[in-house]
Amino acid sequence: MSIAVPALRPEGTIALIAPAGPAALDVEKAGQWIRSRGYDLRILPGVYERDGYLAGSDKTRLNDLHTAFADPEVDAIFCLRGGYGTPRLLDSLDFELLRGNPKPFVGYSDITALHLAINRYAGFVTFHGPMLNADLLGAKQPPTESSLLGMLRGDLGAGSVLAHPAAFPLITLEPGIACGHLLGGNLSMIAAVMGTPYEIDADGIILFIEDVNEPIYRIDRLLTHLRLAGKLAQVAGVLVGDVAGVEPVALERLLKQTFAPLCIPVLSGWRSGHCDPNLTLPMGALVRLDAGEQRVVLEQDVVFK
Repeated sequence: MSIAVPALRPEGTIALIAPAGPAALDVEKAGQWIRSRGYDLRILPGVYERDGYLAGSDKTRLNDLHTAFADPEVDAIFCLRGGYGTPRLLDSLDFELLRGNPKPFVGYSDITALHLAINRYAGFVTFHGPMLNADLLGAKQPPTESSLLGMLRGDLGAGSVLAHPAAFPLITLEPGIACGHLLGGNLSMIAAVMGTPYEIDADGIILFIEDVNEPIYRIDRLLTHLRLAGKLAQVAGVLVGDVAGVEPVALERLLKQTFAPLCIPVLSGWRSGHCDPNLTLPMGALVRLDAGEQRVVLEQDVVFK
């Protein structure tokens, strides 16, 4: 079980880092958004940099991440955006530093590589959730914000059902109940780190997947990659998030072809990923997936007060 992290305390400090791609930041707007919710904002230097398709050099982005974790005044770490570049940091991460300073770490997309590495080698819960630029400052609809802040503040504990908006119906592809650690994220990134020390440990997990701008044949290729690597045979259940840009009927057919032979619960349509709303999920946390009842239940606290 991944350990819980300290809750985001009232009037705490949120650090903003850019471990992947660059993005123009409206500093005044970002500060106003954070302060209006009762927090202080600390922006790390790499947020202001650009190195081609990367937000600063590898050294700058790595230093920002380490600085944010090491700073005792920082209560949570939000990523500016995804894009490209986080796998370049993995073999330089100071896992001893991270393990000694667990705190909420939030992001998705390319940030998946960091979620997988932190879970495997630092052992604490991280959060697949909205990023500042595209999601929180992009006025994504409820419950994007409430899902994130409610989880970080400790409003949800062991036994809590993760709420899903009724406006977005879920699809039970294979019924059943399974318990396991919730792990995964962006499917392309999960596949990209296969064969490295940071690949997903799929033994008994509830696998979460999402993606964007990948045609159906690419999604097929990525799932087949995981199947041939023996990963899919190890999972206890599957939660499918948003797969943006893929025709729903074609996706459902592919998912059934892929997962039906495994005889495990599979629930699809969860609004997490490159979508609006974008719900927060606790990576590494022990959960119970009930695909028939279309519920995800926390089996552990993910933060502590």
